Amino acid sequence: MVNITLKDGSVKQVAEGTTIYELAASISQGLARAAVVGKVNGELKDLDYALAEDATVEILTLEDEEALEVMRHSTSHLMAQAVQNLFPGTLLGIGPAIANGFYYDFDSEHTFTPEDLEKIEAEMKRLAKEDNKFQRQVVSREEAIKFFEERGEKYKVELIEDLPEDAQISLYTHGNFIDLCAGPHVPSTKMLKVFKLQNVAGAYWRGSEKNKMLQRIYGLAFAKASDLEDYLFKLEEAKRRDHRKLGMELDLFSLHDEGPGFPFFHPKGMVLRNILEDFWRKEHLKRGYVEIKTPIILSRSLWEQSGHWDHYKENMYFTKIDDQDYAIKPMNCPGGMIFYKTKLRSYRDLPIRCGELGLVHRHELSGVLHGLLRVRNFTQDDAHIFMLPSQIKDEIIGVIELVDYFYKIFGFEYHVELSTRPEKSMGSDEDWEMATRALEEALQEKGLDYKINPGDGAFYGPKIDFHLKDCLDRTWQCGTIQLDFQMPEKFDLTYIGEDGEKHRPVVIHRVVYGSIERFIALLIEHYAGAFPTWLAPVQVRVLPISDRHNDYAQKVLDILKEQDIRAELDTRREKINYKIREAQTEKIPFALVVGDKEAEQGTVAVRRYGQKDTSIISIEDFLALILDEIKTKKALN
Repeated sequence: MVNITLKDGSVKQVAEGTTIYELAASISQGLARAAVVGKVNGELKDLDYALAEDATVEILTLEDEEALEVMRHSTSHLMAQAVQNLFPGTLLGIGPAIANGFYYDFDSEHTFTPEDLEKIEAEMKRLAKEDNKFQRQVVSREEAIKFFEERGEKYKVELIEDLPEDAQISLYTHGNFIDLCAGPHVPSTKMLKVFKLQNVAGAYWRGSEKNKMLQRIYGLAFAKASDLEDYLFKLEEAKRRDHRKLGMELDLFSLHDEGPGFPFFHPKGMVLRNILEDFWRKEHLKRGYVEIKTPIILSRSLWEQSGHWDHYKENMYFTKIDDQDYAIKPMNCPGGMIFYKTKLRSYRDLPIRCGELGLVHRHELSGVLHGLLRVRNFTQDDAHIFMLPSQIKDEIIGVIELVDYFYKIFGFEYHVELSTRPEKSMGSDEDWEMATRALEEALQEKGLDYKINPGDGAFYGPKIDFHLKDCLDRTWQCGTIQLDFQMPEKFDLTYIGEDGEKHRPVVIHRVVYGSIERFIALLIEHYAGAFPTWLAPVQVRVLPISDRHNDYAQKVLDILKEQDIRAELDTRREKINYKIREAQTEKIPFALVVGDKEAEQGTVAVRRYGQKDTSIISIEDFLALILDEIKTKKALN
């Protein structure tokens, strides 16, 4: 007998050789029917895996993310089988699970079309109903190579040859299909019910431009049909909200071949970013920050000193001045360090919270550029906090509270990740341990749930990353808090302590928006271009019904502008319904219609964005309404 510790901590004795499926059935038949895969001592296993010794076992269903991933991987195998059935001679690349679905790379003389995807999907559904079991077989390297060579599967042979000498090689069979795979898989194809093929794209074998371009078919797979429908709805909604499309329609920004990755901001876009920057300045001033500006171009020696030359050179742009090497800054940090060194600091001066809206440039490959989300120049809302070691936790907590305040203002939820030491880093183990512990303690004190993201810290220190969730449940990494013991050492930063001796300060690097450009993209998509009144580039448009109402409309406009309300006047000789529709299309929060009645009574007919009803109120009441919305930063209904 072996002792099996279940997820709830209970221990169950079973005969040696009992499979995970049999274990599930002994607990309940419902669990056995729903079971997808087992987790034995933290490692995923097929349901027919035999338990030979004492172990901790979890039985996962499609309610579990790891089981969903296994199901998606199995669906990629099902698709590969369907493709080879329909298009004989097609060679197989790789077919992993990805977020919300899967893909498989194919080498085929046939060019796959959207119509082909429909045929492949129909064949997949047919094959799934056959209820073929996924069966695992462990083979030797020689056997595996011989098997795939005989089938002409050269890509599989290459994968096997690149495996470590001691690697266990396994094949999975279902029906007439056999593939190289480490597994695990669902027990049977009948479990693969909810999927949809999306599109075909080109993909170089193993991601190298030196290799052949294969055809990659992407698909979606979910536990329930309702989940797939919901996801497809969100995809369509994402297209409607695409910031690149809305940015052009709302005349906010544009992108041009003359400057790939270098966005052009239009007047309305500048209004929006200035609002964001002004809000940033105001809130930071409240919290004891000062603002600086550092140069865009600095000498090579500075970047060597900071460590960026060794760790970040491939992402930087360079120039020569007076035959000396200079770099365009990819980040603001070294400039902040130089500012700190401009005078002697005392422990009484610390903490110094030093903010900068700094323009940075980073070389991104053209293939990854994406509107304002991935650009080559952007403005980071950096701050560097120089502090005593005893102030670390309080300062981190202060930044967490600031970030939380900002994101709630914009209506974003978020989750937190703690990113630890990467392979390519600098500094002692002791410093990294101290820094990581300080970040953890601050998160715990604030009661924030967080996930560990191993090896994703900055090269100079661990970090807390804030991942925003938008209205479509997509997540975006924006804010970050990085604790750094290395830069003060590199730049010989000091302060005079109570003992009269020189000591090293500790530095926090942090951003809230992340980049102004990226945050604008997220706001456009989050609000679908319909910004809250306080953010809207144009808050009010005044619409006279005819030319004889222009004077009164101008009077209304002047009153609004006296209160710093961003208002415009539409005096075009168009029908009033056309003007209203256009104001709605441009997502202006308020359209004020004025005619004879309004001019006589000193009122305006108010039409809110997204609403069909009009209400007639006095100019004074409208002013009170809109000024309150601006002051409270109220979201649109």
